[in-house]
Amino acid sequence: MALRSSWVAETGQTREDTRLTQVGATTMVNPVQVRSGILAGSYDGKNRMAGFWMDKASAMTATVSEGRAVIQGDISQGVYPVALPSSEQVTFAAGDAQYGRIDLVVLRVYDNLYDGSTRNEAKVEIVRGVPGQAPKAPAAPARSLPLYEVTVPAGASAGNGGIPWNTSLKDLRTPVVSLGGILPVDGPVLPGAHPGQYQDTANNQFQRWDGGKWVAYPEAVGGIVPSSASTLQGSYTGQYRDGAGGELQRYDGATWRPAFQGPFYADLTDAGYTTSTTYTSTLLDTTQGPIQVSFVAPASKAVIVNFGARMRSHKDYYGYLALRLTQGATVVQEPDDEYAVVGSNENFSTLSMNRRLSGLTPGLTYTFTLHYRLVANNAGAQSWYDNAFVRVDPQY
Repeated sequence: MALRSSWVAETGQTREDTRLTQVGATTMVNPVQVRSGILAGSYDGKNRMAGFWMDKASAMTATVSEGRAVIQGDISQGVYPVALPSSEQVTFAAGDAQYGRIDLVVLRVYDNLYDGSTRNEAKVEIVRGVPGQAPKAPAAPARSLPLYEVTVPAGASAGNGGIPWNTSLKDLRTPVVSLGGILPVDGPVLPGAHPGQYQDTANNQFQRWDGGKWVAYPEAVGGIVPSSASTLQGSYTGQYRDGAGGELQRYDGATWRPAFQGPFYADLTDAGYTTSTTYTSTLLDTTQGPIQVSFVAPASKAVIVNFGARMRSHKDYYGYLALRLTQGATVVQEPDDEYAVVGSNENFSTLSMNRRLSGLTPGLTYTFTLHYRLVANNAGAQSWYDNAFVRVDPQY
């Protein structure tokens, strides 16, 4: 059965032709033209698109299955609906003796009014490519819809095994739906025609065209963007998404960041001591440098900081552990005995405390640094610290 079309033949269009080809598929690309493509749908409902599926029939012949489609002409030519009520076979020419080539299978409309072909019909046909060391598919003719690229190896023929169908076919089919319908994307993702247009992507994500890009539907209504769309740019500051690793993220206007940051933590794993009577960030007899933890101030402007250590000092000579807070090169708060961990036990004791700091500037990075000191003495006392730590939990 030949490919049927309507409003092409000057005479002879039958009522059957007209009934078969009136498809109502007009996925717009501008106010006048529609997208060329194949009507979506399959026999069992498991596939987005079954129309014009192509598969091996024999060594050099393929079967193109039934389907319906629309082919957009130039802006003044209108759209041509076509239908193939039953499958049709196409046969490929033998391969070149030296080089492979790529052929293009298309649905093509001949319209004598525009192409001077003296033909007024629609055909399933093969556009043969040019053999070469790096062959390329030929350009699609005017008023045609590409279905498949087929790689024909050098020397391929019916007598020597023909075309390796499992590796030679490249599916170019794209679906269309009626005006206002939700487009099931299968193939290249094309721009929308108007804000408010919807599509269902190949990874089952519902999207809306916002006038400039396809936006995951939950973004448009304030919902959490699913992890399947985690590579998309955010649409607005304050938007949330489920990150690829399962963490909740927030869009800050430029990049996706963890919605709830922290806790931030650092610790001393090699014991050391000090004899300094003024606060210092370095200890003796240890390989570790200053213990610091940096954090980004949350919108609440407040954090809870917990710090402590296993401490030991000479009897009646108190050792202190305190925090210095900086923002960049600016000192926000110096170590203060009033907010320090204090111990004077001759044996190691584990001591800690926590406190809430507020008045921070949201979005700025601050740093806590552990500082140590010993009360003034003339006994050569030492204040020892082991497993010292600092943990910062932003408040939300």
